[in-house]
Order: sequence, then C-alpha cells, then structure tokens
Amino acid sequence: MRTFLFALTLAAWLLAGCASTPSDDDAEARRAQQHAEQKEYSGEVEIVREVEMDSERSGVAPMAGAVLGGTVGGSGRGSAVGAVVGTVAGAVAGEAAAQAGTRPALEITVRLDEGRVIAVTQPAGKDSFKPGERVRVVSDGRTARVAR
Repeated sequence: MRTFLFALTLAAWLLAGCASTPSDDDAEARRAQQHAEQKEYSGEVEIVREVEMDSERSGVAPMAGAVLGGTVGGSGRGSAVGAVVGTVAGAVAGEAAAQAGTRPALEITVRLDEGRVIAVTQPAGKDSFKPGERVRVVSDGRTARVAR
C-alpha cells in the first residue's frame, strides 16, 4: 500500500510539472492588456460563416484522466507499477480529449470603411450578424472582435 501511495504521489508530482500554470509574467501581461488602448473600426459585414473553434484548455481533463488512470491501474499485484502506468495513460487520454474539443464560432468578414477587408473568428453567441449590417471591429492590436 505504501508503494502504491508513493507511486501515485510521484506520478502526480511529475504530471504537475507538465501542467502549464500562468507565471507572474503572464499575469502582468494580461493586466497590461486589460488597460491597453483599443481601437475601433467601422465597417459593413460582407459574409458570415459558421465554423468550429478550439475550446479553451484548462488542464482539468488531463488531471482527471491521471487520477482515474492511477486508481484503475493501481489495483491487484504490481499495483505501484500499474498505478504509474495508469496515471500516465489517463493523463495522455485526458489531454487528447481536451484537444479534441471544439465549440461553435462565427467567421465574420467585414469591409472596413477605410477599404480593407478583414475576417474575424469569434465564439458564436447570442449575437448574429447579417451581410450588409453596420458593425464595429474592436481590436487591441493582437485580437479583434465584431460588435454592434
């Protein structure tokens, strides 16, 4: 039993090292971005297409897979080895499931008043856009979104 707990702890520790957690630099960059100047461009919707966009990954699926795999693999003879193998296999399966997740989105092509044509992909929400509709494109220089 002690070997099993040791193996499970070791596997969890190793997986925790693989997980990406935001550093202080990342948090500082996000705070700066929240206060960054945003520019607005007026334009007219030309085309709206329904597309799929990758879901945001939180790290929960690989951790849940690791716990489940470690629990299942840790029963019977050779439980320590089984727990480690099960933990790693569960984490890999959980990561694959997280990567496979998509969510509905809209690709909105807008002809800006200045003449440029841009396409913005954003999560589909309660807002629907139609060709010919006047919109604003809000951009921080890295990301953009279409709004009314």
